[in-house]
Amino acid sequence: MLFNSFHFAAFLPIVFVLYWFVFNKRLHVQNLLIVVVSYVFYGWWDWRFLFLIFFSSILDYVIGLNIDRTDNTSKRKWLLYTSLIVNLGMLGFFKYFNFFVDSFVDAFGSLGITLQATTLQIILPVGISFYTFQTLSYTIDIYRRTLKATDDPVAFLAFVSFFPQLVAGPIERASNLLPQFYVERKFDTAKAADGMRQILWGLFKKVVIADTCAGMVNRIFDNHEALPGSVLLLGAVYFAFQIYGDFSGYSDIAIGTAKLFGFDLMRNFAYPYFSRDMAEFWRRWHISLSTWFKDYLYIPLGGSRGTLLKTVRNTLIIFTVSGFWHGANWTFVAWGFLNGLYFLPLLLGNKNRSHLNIAAEGKLLPSAKEVFQMATTFLLTCIAWVFFRAANISQAFNYLQEMFSWSLFTLPSQEYLKYMPWILVLVLIEWIQREKAHPLTIETTPVLVRWSAYFLVFFIVFKNFFTNNANDFIYFQF
Repeated sequence: MLFNSFHFAAFLPIVFVLYWFVFNKRLHVQNLLIVVVSYVFYGWWDWRFLFLIFFSSILDYVIGLNIDRTDNTSKRKWLLYTSLIVNLGMLGFFKYFNFFVDSFVDAFGSLGITLQATTLQIILPVGISFYTFQTLSYTIDIYRRTLKATDDPVAFLAFVSFFPQLVAGPIERASNLLPQFYVERKFDTAKAADGMRQILWGLFKKVVIADTCAGMVNRIFDNHEALPGSVLLLGAVYFAFQIYGDFSGYSDIAIGTAKLFGFDLMRNFAYPYFSRDMAEFWRRWHISLSTWFKDYLYIPLGGSRGTLLKTVRNTLIIFTVSGFWHGANWTFVAWGFLNGLYFLPLLLGNKNRSHLNIAAEGKLLPSAKEVFQMATTFLLTCIAWVFFRAANISQAFNYLQEMFSWSLFTLPSQEYLKYMPWILVLVLIEWIQREKAHPLTIETTPVLVRWSAYFLVFFIVFKNFFTNNANDFIYFQF
């Protein structure tokens, strides 16, 4: 079920009424309602995959209990390995089986050896990468003794399947979200109102920015060989805002929807395109995934402790694995590896934490130095996004080669510039509101101004909803 659909527009108020006015007397029943509606929400795509998420949830619930109840080191490790092998095995089968088969055949083909191999018609379950990482963090935290296992199966099922963030995150930690299912929720008008504002802004980014840019991105990338470098640069910029509007828009809608039901989800984006270096960008982009890899892969590998060579190795590993997490294509691996290369000079120069504050904090305009830093970081990000968007490695290199040819200095025709005003509006609004959790945090402004802004954004979203094609969220494929 898409957030930007009539189905969800009908689904959400029905669940809201049931949650607060029908099943609000007992916490356990209210949690059970969340499980049921979350499974309806997830099963809307393909009901068969409900068995997969249920199996994964029950497996880690039982394993978590057994790890918590024993002090036997060998048994604890065996249980943890079971969780890792089964969960990553399912993820690997559904997401990477055909990729590994094709790569194996291609590798032997490059040596002149022809192999015959059969791939499978495998459908990727929506959101499997997200809920797999969510349940894995639960069992790992119990193994580390930083979290106690829950003995409430309904609360755990609700934690794994909570419908606002089930399909595309944020990837929640059990230490943050699970305890919220143990306590009675009371309706908070201020929180619900803020949730509605955040939903509205998320829809603006998805419907007005992402879906508007999508058609132009497809047009430019599909015909990149016949277009000048200036247009290809625009294509990379459009895709940068398409994926930002799409994914951060989803996160805003998810976080805002959770607030309607009394829950607080972690922030997943913090205005990443105002970053002054790549280290800051990765502290602001897909925060839940970045911190997951840091806590469960980078630090266990040794982090930045040890020799310089190990630090470089660990950094490249987490960025490359992060890229591979996104999809079964060498383009994603290249994208992750390239971001790792971007990050290394900052890490090795001990400058990866140089920008922990907000750009031009407390000021209206940035300094010339900050403008240069943000522009450079954004350009590097756009170059990397070309690999993310390209169909294959060859197309990515061809695209970049033509983009940086002399035709880069030609003027693009007006037809390729027609969506730039929307991007400039987004950048301007987010720059002005960059110190707020989201741009529609304007409750202290005069009532007339505030409600005029709400209605204007709503009208723009509503108009573009019928003008643009409603596209799936990009991260549904991951």
